[in-house]
Amino acid sequence: MRFQIRRCSSCRAYTLEETCPKCGGPAESAHPAKFSPDDRYMRYRLRAKYEEQA
Repeated sequence: MRFQIRRCSSCRAYTLEETCPKCGGPAESAHPAKFSPDDRYMRYRLRAKYEEQA
C-alpha cells in the first residue's frame, strides 16, 4: 500500500486519511500533478480552475 499525505480542503490540516479527522471535510492530495509538455487536457483543467475561483 502506498501512503501519500493529504490536505483538508476546508481547514487545511494534513492527514493520511480520506477525510479530515478534525473537521470531517474531504482531504485532497497535497502533491502537485506531474507536468508534461504534451498534456492534451491542460486547457480544460485551467478553465475549470479559473471557473471555480470566479
